[in-house]
Amino acid sequence: MTESKPEAATNRRQGRVGVVKAAKMQKTVVVKVVRLVRHAFYGKTIRRTSTFMAHDELGARAGDRVRIVEARPLSARKRWRVTEILERAAAEVASSEATEA
Repeated sequence: MTESKPEAATNRRQGRVGVVKAAKMQKTVVVKVVRLVRHAFYGKTIRRTSTFMAHDELGARAGDRVRIVEARPLSARKRWRVTEILERAAAEVASSEATEA
C-alpha cells in the first residue's frame, strides 16, 4: 500500500530553468531554456535553445533566471508557469532594454 503525498502530483511535472527573454505582456513571459546535447556522430557537445511562454504571477523581468513547470493549457501557446525567480537581472540590463523599446 502506498501513501499519497500532497506533492505527488507536482513531482510528475517537468521543470526547467531558463532566462526571461521578454516580459512585455501582462502576466506572461518568454523564457529561453538552454540544454547541452551531444552530437550523434561527432560527439561534440552542442548548445540547443528552446523558448517557452510561461504564466508569471511573480513579476519577472527580462534577464531574470526563473524556474518554470508544466501547467494545463492557459492559452493558445502558454503551457508553463513560473514557480520561482532564482536570480534577478542586473539593473543596467533591464534599463538598457527599456531604452531600446
